[in-house]
Amino acid sequence: MLSKLDAVAEKYDELTRLLSDPGVAADHQQYQKYSKERSEIEDVVHHFRAYQNVRKQIREAEDITIDRQADPELKAMAEAELKELRPKVEQMEQDLRIMLVPKDPRDDKNVFLEIRAGAGGDEAGLFAAELFRMYSRYAEKKRWKVTLLDMSTTGVGGAKEVIAQVQGKGVFSRLKYESGVHRVQRVPATEASGRIHTSTVTVAVIPEAEDVDVQIEQKDLRIDTYCSSGPGGQSVNTTYSAVRITHIPTGEVVACQDERSQLKNREKAMKILKSRLLEKERAKREAEEAAARKQQVGTGDRSEKIRTYNFPQSRVTDHRIGLSLYKIDAVMDGDIDEFVDGLTAADNAERLKNL
Repeated sequence: MLSKLDAVAEKYDELTRLLSDPGVAADHQQYQKYSKERSEIEDVVHHFRAYQNVRKQIREAEDITIDRQADPELKAMAEAELKELRPKVEQMEQDLRIMLVPKDPRDDKNVFLEIRAGAGGDEAGLFAAELFRMYSRYAEKKRWKVTLLDMSTTGVGGAKEVIAQVQGKGVFSRLKYESGVHRVQRVPATEASGRIHTSTVTVAVIPEAEDVDVQIEQKDLRIDTYCSSGPGGQSVNTTYSAVRITHIPTGEVVACQDERSQLKNREKAMKILKSRLLEKERAKREAEEAAARKQQVGTGDRSEKIRTYNFPQSRVTDHRIGLSLYKIDAVMDGDIDEFVDGLTAADNAERLKNL
């Protein structure tokens, strides 16, 4: 680990030297490239140098404790300092190991959040709508922007399907573990006998594809337009602004009707389609890799039951890390950071083992 960190520190110093070179400063593109490279490793280097400083303090304190001629009071101070510094250096080592884990290149991407009611009829639809509210409240706390792109509702205030775009800093890094089956256990309002019902909702978190990530042939698309059916003012049901795009080779269908402009809806629908196709390709590639190495966290398998929301017990359990929180109201109001942090830590630990 230390040799890797030494190499990173050397690279940082070299980039710093290059950035002060007048020839590099005059080349805007080259200067930006070096600046970006340096900023990506700056945090690691600062932590490493702080770690080296603490290790130096430990060596100096150890020298005092074994020096027979040292003043007894000075020795006592050195021993007290060692008690404080040794646990600190261990934590710093662990932090540096995590920093050396290769960053997921998709972590800073915006996402398309897709929520679909599964087994459970109206109750599943109601929970799908509640999950969308939960993620919207979480996004609000993170100062992210949520744009509802498409929603098909049920007659009792639920949702069969919700597709939304979430934009902001580090969105995918925080939401990527939410993909999978979310199970709810509670007594529906329509249940006269008070029996607990179990329903499911599927969540998919898809990183937004860049134009360079995936290419789609125009001949592989069928594009249909139709009248919007939701809120939108006077133009609703009078103009063909809603767009449905079918990718013929895969059968993937995307609909978008949130904008009054057909062109804008088409652009958003194409973004969703590209992101879905890219995600399918990534999932296929990861499935092949997972045959050799099974991941416990972050598989993104949409058939995997990842979390149970038990309303009678006020309990939410994440089955991947065995974490149960008895504060369902707070969780449903967007307080999901404990789950996200736990899943991130478990994923980092798993990746460290394979580093």
